[in-house]
Amino acid sequence: MDEPDWRARQAAHRARVLPWIQPRLARKSVGDQHPVDDFLFDYYPYSTARLSAWHPGWGVTLEGGVHEFLEQPGYRAQGSGATLTDGGLAKRAGRLGRARAILEATADRAPQFSCFGMHEWAMVHRLGADDLRHASHRLRLTQDEIAEVVHGVGLRCTHFDAYRFFTSEAIPLNLTVLTREAQVQDEQPGCVHAAMDLYKYAMWAYPYLPSELVADCFALARSARELDMQASPYDLIDLGYAPITVETADGRVEYSRRQRELAATAAILRARLLSSLDLLTAAAEDLGKAAAPVVQNGQPQFAAAP
Repeated sequence: MDEPDWRARQAAHRARVLPWIQPRLARKSVGDQHPVDDFLFDYYPYSTARLSAWHPGWGVTLEGGVHEFLEQPGYRAQGSGATLTDGGLAKRAGRLGRARAILEATADRAPQFSCFGMHEWAMVHRLGADDLRHASHRLRLTQDEIAEVVHGVGLRCTHFDAYRFFTSEAIPLNLTVLTREAQVQDEQPGCVHAAMDLYKYAMWAYPYLPSELVADCFALARSARELDMQASPYDLIDLGYAPITVETADGRVEYSRRQRELAATAAILRARLLSSLDLLTAAAEDLGKAAAPVVQNGQPQFAAAP
């Protein structure tokens, strides 16, 4: 890739992500918190610097003034340019395989749209005010009213990483007992958190995916988090988020509509991510085979390092 081309893409990427990053850094500097915009940085362990950095992805050689890339871990010189190393990809083979397995199984499963965002309710069910995760924002309903909704609507969560934050009183109410080991069998494409996790799986491949794809996943995750919190029992009117009142029949219809729209976008992005991960895992497997020893006369003979 010629320098004018990659510099244009680098600048466009940074311009896109800065409106997400700068408010986060400003809040962090004064100890402030935003229950929607900060979640993706607090829950997922990926820094703003990682999101802001642009990378072309695996198999691309950047030409021109590439010193900034050669100074970063994971890059090596390729002729007069810079490209990502083979070794870094091989080290990620296991995690890439796990991501592919989850995404492929999710894509092949029928979507479910009957949870109505009740996982956020299950996370505050019977909690004291001091134990709320977003204690600076009041709840729209009393704890007795929340309990009535939880029992009336029911809990049908399919996402382990939401389920594991349920309160002790809410966990037995879920239709299914979820485990990390069964995640591949339980994930389904209608789930808001499954859409949100596309960002996590994109970051598992960092920096071997084009940063534009990572940013697309982050943008979808932001939309998913907005829906998450609008349907929660928290009152976020002061932040500009009108509630989706899933405690009512009309609210559940609205939530389902928004959930279906999100799932449709996630399906397209999941397919793109899977296609990219297919290429990466195939390359990682080839590298692993090349690095495996050949046994001759009872002794392992390793190939020369690439």
